[in-house]
Amino acid sequence: MLLDDPRSRYGGAERRPGTWTPSPRARLIAVLAVGAAALLALQFVAARHHFTGPLESIWDDFTGNAKSFTVPWAGLGLALIGLSWRRRGLAVAAAFGIDLVYQGIRTLSGGPLAMGNGPVLVLLAILGLAWFRWQGAERGNALHAGALGMLLVLSSKVADVWLGITVLAGPRVLDEHIVLVDHALGDPSWMLGQLLAWLGPVASAVLHWVYIELPLGAMIVTVWQLRDVVRTGAWPRHYLVRTFLVLGLIGPIFYIVFPVVGPMFAFGADGHAFSLGAYWPNVVPPVDLSPGSIAFDHYTPRNCMPSLHTAWALSIFIHSRRDPFTGAPAPVWLRWGGAFWLVATLAATLGFGYHYGADLVAGAVLCLTVESALRAPERGWDRTRLRLVGAGAALFAGLLLSYRYLSVWFAEHPMPAGMIVLGLLAAYVTAFYRTWFAQLPIQAPALETAARA
Repeated sequence: MLLDDPRSRYGGAERRPGTWTPSPRARLIAVLAVGAAALLALQFVAARHHFTGPLESIWDDFTGNAKSFTVPWAGLGLALIGLSWRRRGLAVAAAFGIDLVYQGIRTLSGGPLAMGNGPVLVLLAILGLAWFRWQGAERGNALHAGALGMLLVLSSKVADVWLGITVLAGPRVLDEHIVLVDHALGDPSWMLGQLLAWLGPVASAVLHWVYIELPLGAMIVTVWQLRDVVRTGAWPRHYLVRTFLVLGLIGPIFYIVFPVVGPMFAFGADGHAFSLGAYWPNVVPPVDLSPGSIAFDHYTPRNCMPSLHTAWALSIFIHSRRDPFTGAPAPVWLRWGGAFWLVATLAATLGFGYHYGADLVAGAVLCLTVESALRAPERGWDRTRLRLVGAGAALFAGLLLSYRYLSVWFAEHPMPAGMIVLGLLAAYVTAFYRTWFAQLPIQAPALETAARA
């Protein structure tokens, strides 16, 4: 059965009279216009409140100090998926050479080490060449992959601005509520913080590297998923980048709804005068049965609830399990790598005091809900998908509402409260697994035919 019959319903020869279907070019122009307007709006807000906006950050990638090393190179890595091997080599050599020239100029002028200008310039060059010079399949593949790389770079610029907006929108934070919920979960941030202190600097260095290099892990999995698109001309209907981007669009909204700074700030020395005490990580704070919102500083992001690092690391783990075309198990090295990235990220988020355990539970539920909405689009919105996505959305909303309004009950009844939260998470994980992984995968020819269609 064809997935998209050009003669069906409103397409092709049987298009309903009087209806208008926008062309791909019109849709692209509309998306670019909306994106440009959003960047301009964010730049205006950033300039008004005196922090770096996305357009300034992009300009720095061209002429000044690149803010990130990993994100531009990860973006270029995604763009290389759509190129031939010869063009991949030329692109990497050009990006590396440009970075060396930029760094040489910075070094001579006494500037810092800041690699990352080259891949952004080459990424733009790939998009320009594909749009104006290349034709056919090589043009389509290059534009598709290049757009993924550019979206990754731009999303990091937008995220930096959004962190500043969370401070403006949340002058007061709700950490007193979340710490009561964490008592019911066994105070995992305090436990992991003490464990990392005992393990020493090597373990902390490894976990810190994994935590900040999340785009690298995503790029590795995505490159493996899309490794054959140039050879076969087929793109999978769903892959990691789609989940990553949707999580990045939806998750930060809740930073404003539920502002939280994290235990190392609210209950540790990093909060300075705004901290409730020097508790983290050695002393669990006393139970306060009259929690409220507390005023906090004007520079610490309120980016804890939900934990998007948990959501993104879990999506890396999920997409490292199977081939998106055939449904066959992924290579052992990728499956173990995805598991390591998830475990190390969870340990880092808690052990460095960046998040509470309650944040991680909410982030995991958000990831599984979004993945359930996006996964296997050829299946359509059947009853199973509707129930799974609806249950995930309800569970996520219920968690946030209970964290805010039942935190005292969590502290007064820690054992049943903790069991309920973890039991609901385990039940949802089980439902997700049984829906998407427990059944035998569809045979490769069927999936490849669907992807080509």
